[in-house]
Amino acid sequence: MPTRRSFLQNASLLAGSLATTGLTTASAAEPRANKLCFFTKHLQGLSFDDIASLAVEMGVDGVESPIRPKGHIEPEKVADELPKYVEALKKQNLELTIMTSGINEVSAEQNTEVVLRTAAKLGVKRFRMNYYKYDLEKPIWAQLQEVKPKLKDLIQLCSEVGIQPLFQNHSGKDYFGAPIWDIYSLMQDYTPEQFYFCYDIFHATVEGGLQWPLSAALTSDRWGAIYFKDFKWEGRKAEGCPLGQGQVNPDFAKLLKKNHYTGPISLHVEYLKGNPKDPAVLKEFREAHVRDFKVLKDWMNWA
Repeated sequence: MPTRRSFLQNASLLAGSLATTGLTTASAAEPRANKLCFFTKHLQGLSFDDIASLAVEMGVDGVESPIRPKGHIEPEKVADELPKYVEALKKQNLELTIMTSGINEVSAEQNTEVVLRTAAKLGVKRFRMNYYKYDLEKPIWAQLQEVKPKLKDLIQLCSEVGIQPLFQNHSGKDYFGAPIWDIYSLMQDYTPEQFYFCYDIFHATVEGGLQWPLSAALTSDRWGAIYFKDFKWEGRKAEGCPLGQGQVNPDFAKLLKKNHYTGPISLHVEYLKGNPKDPAVLKEFREAHVRDFKVLKDWMNWA
């Protein structure tokens, strides 16, 4: 059974490979204006300290973590457990850059107030909302209008407690945000600081193909975070793959530089599968992180 000691031994073994990539510390990625983090969904099962240690190895500023049903912390346990997680990150000079939530309305069922108030008090600045879905058997425009009251209440609460809601554009036949214009139209009722996108170039490319620059141009004034991840077409299905090996165009990174985007950038490596408590699997995860971060560094032309 893997232990804390074996985890740290594996960490030291990887140090040499990290050094050869030039990605040993955040300072090695300078100059860059963006907070850099990565999504920790594939690390569920590791302790808070072990997640933080791995993030330090990656040379990031923080993490994006699922604090939602079946995530690192269940919503009903946030008041007790989230302070422990944030403290584990702070001990390693890291932050919870983006809290990925199960929240898309103010409700007791979603524990909305407790989760957001607890996160805000701990210094978490932004959270990714849960998605909405369309019922394809009903009129689409009417469903878009039905979401407005939910958003109004949620954004009002967020403004009160001091945390920013971010909406990720997904791909799929029934996702709000897949065509981009729908959520963007709702955002017009609020200032950019009140309601932002997590702009996901993977999903924008799946839905838009060659027209991703158009959706990027439309939404660029509302980018609160950027997600980098890649995919290949397997028949009719988009399957995640290492960054730089799929359909995502590296010109998107050039666009970020051209637009002087300075917000957070989160790398998603959701194509990784396996139990991170297995040392062999964790070693593969580390190597994948290093590989994808190097591609991102090259695309962004970070020194």
